[in-house]
Amino acid sequence: MKMKRNRLWLAWSVVAVFVALGFSSCGGDYSPKPRGYFRIDLPKKAYTKFDSVGFPYSFEYPTYVKILPDMEKHVEPYWINLSFKGYNAMLHISYKKVQGNLPALLEDAHTFVYKHTIKADAILETAYGNSERKVYGTVYDIEGNAASALQFYLTDSTKNFLRGALYFYNRPNKDSLAPVVKYFREDIIRMIDTFSWK
Repeated sequence: MKMKRNRLWLAWSVVAVFVALGFSSCGGDYSPKPRGYFRIDLPKKAYTKFDSVGFPYSFEYPTYVKILPDMEKHVEPYWINLSFKGYNAMLHISYKKVQGNLPALLEDAHTFVYKHTIKADAILETAYGNSERKVYGTVYDIEGNAASALQFYLTDSTKNFLRGALYFYNRPNKDSLAPVVKYFREDIIRMIDTFSWK
């Protein structure tokens, strides 16, 4: 019986020493690691031209993007999607003929952007204009955890109207997506700078 007590005492002593060591090791200079995100490898910049027969517009786009026809239910002519392969992102392009309805089209574009105010930290508007090619519009940078990070519209004010919206199809996280959004924004600005009506 005495031997059994000695073994029990020894076992409790060993446990107590490990518990004491555990508590003493948690003090001092310990600090938790900051939350990290996966490293995202971005592709090399290279561009090609979208100049499909019958389309009323053309532009340059990155070679790592795949252009797909829009397959939505209420699709209209000349609507396309630019798929950013491997990044779960899509730039939706919709086109409308201007037939005395430019104010309504501008209001729709504005409404689509400002639907994101619930999740957006800020929405920055940048006017765009190229009188030589008759391309005018606005780029909207939507900051924060909104589903769409960037939208824009382009028009010649008389015949053509085009709207673009960049969406990420995963849970929005402004910190982890920031480098990707910045990278894609450069490509979208290149697309706008090279955009022309036919």
